[in-house]
Amino acid sequence: MTITSYVYMLAAAIGVVLASLPLIHMLQLESYQGKMYLKWVFKHVVSDVLPYVMIGVIAMAFRCGYVLFYSMGGALYGISYALADIVYLVMLLLQYHAYTKKEHIKPLAFTGRVKRLIAAELILGILFTAAFFYKTTFEEFRMTWFQFLWPNFLRYLPGMLLPFFVLLAYLVTYPIESAVKKWYFNDAKKKLAKRTDVTKIGITGSFGKTGTKFALGTILAEKYDVLFTPGSFNTPMGVTRVIRGQLEDHHEIFIAEMGARYKGDIKELCTLVKPQYGIITAVGKQHLETFGSLEGVIKTKGELAEGLMPDGCCFFNGDDENCRAMFASSALRQKYLFGTEGEDLYLRAADITVGPDGSEFTLVAENGDSVRCKAKLLGRHNIVNLTGAAALALKLGLTLDEIAAGIGKVEAVEHRLQLIPGTVTVIDDAFNANPVGSREALNVLASFPARRICVTPGMVELGAEEAELNREFGRHMAKCTDIAIVIGKAHADPICEGLLEAGFPESCLVRTASLTEATEKLPLYTEPGCVVLFENDLPDNYRE
Repeated sequence: MTITSYVYMLAAAIGVVLASLPLIHMLQLESYQGKMYLKWVFKHVVSDVLPYVMIGVIAMAFRCGYVLFYSMGGALYGISYALADIVYLVMLLLQYHAYTKKEHIKPLAFTGRVKRLIAAELILGILFTAAFFYKTTFEEFRMTWFQFLWPNFLRYLPGMLLPFFVLLAYLVTYPIESAVKKWYFNDAKKKLAKRTDVTKIGITGSFGKTGTKFALGTILAEKYDVLFTPGSFNTPMGVTRVIRGQLEDHHEIFIAEMGARYKGDIKELCTLVKPQYGIITAVGKQHLETFGSLEGVIKTKGELAEGLMPDGCCFFNGDDENCRAMFASSALRQKYLFGTEGEDLYLRAADITVGPDGSEFTLVAENGDSVRCKAKLLGRHNIVNLTGAAALALKLGLTLDEIAAGIGKVEAVEHRLQLIPGTVTVIDDAFNANPVGSREALNVLASFPARRICVTPGMVELGAEEAELNREFGRHMAKCTDIAIVIGKAHADPICEGLLEAGFPESCLVRTASLTEATEKLPLYTEPGCVVLFENDLPDNYRE
């Protein structure tokens, strides 16, 4: 092979890697679950598979032209031969360029795993391209059509079947990733286990866990040195990373948010953290696509109570019927309820007032002691989250006055009913994607007196109930908003049906294809003093 051949092999492999970044992005958004990635691929055959197929088909067409022109004589066969490779590379780079121009809600993170996946792709790309250079020139080897097409097919196969080429690289690296994950996981587990002086807390729930985590961390900081996982770091590798990189000798309490999309996820996190205390914020219809049913959600969230240390203590949301059922069936000796209504509450929020400026409520302990609290957070459901955090803080020795002081310092979590004042008030609830939370967000919107606008693409991962839950979302939206800007089609159609069923004026319903288009149209409907709720924003793997 010539130097030119080696250069082309490397260039083709790099082109494949660059063109595959949108697919690697989807794999990352699907939590590196091969099954879910394949499901996404087959749902997007026209938009995300056929373009790659066409790259290979066009390149192969130029190669076939090389054979035809060669038999006819003249210089065209040489031009056709070279154009095949040039067109292939250019089209791969155009795919990459199109990806870089798109806005992404959650951009691709170039983690160690992604880098290793890219390295595997690069090597595989070179190997597939190299297969062509075995007796491939028409002059040196009298080939049948099959003998000619087969090595050329291998040459362009990575680009032609790129979604599946990414899957191949994923499968090749899977054993390595499993070993890497296990080593880091065990290293973090050992580090945390050595810290017998640190109180470990786990928080889970279908919704409310991030807000409760931030609230608990803020309240406990009135007395203790606290470390809690940032943002939505709630996977085994996310929590592992925090333990290995941020846990210091001075920390007295570690709080881990525990997320789940599959059965066993919480159990795995409990083996890592070994929590002594737990909070289950709420259990509802979320991630039904992966859990299969509400019963699957309940069982998985219950893994926290089951995974606590033998003398563990767990707090359950007494306002949530599923949490109450879990409380009743739990074998734990130390178990408590918190909330705003019902009996046997360890800590209760009473005399609640909520409005556009925040909320006020009175915390009442079992023994009758109470304290009045003011919070900056919007929505009644946030009061329940604050009460859960306060209940555990009370158990850990904080006074009611210290708890009230901490509650006053709790800030809204970014993208979760985050109030952004201005000429037009914005309520950013982009990370809310469950039926209960979305309903509460609409209630918050309804509490504002000025013109109210809701911008939403609807809810996803709700399995067979998705359409009906989005339809109900639309019916409730009709009572709470003056203008509805609904994004997309598949998830948006049921919302629009619900809006119209509830008598919402069709003239006040605006359909857009994307968030960008919705944002561009928004000024046509706003006026000084009005309020805009951005309710949920679908990650790229759910974009239509």
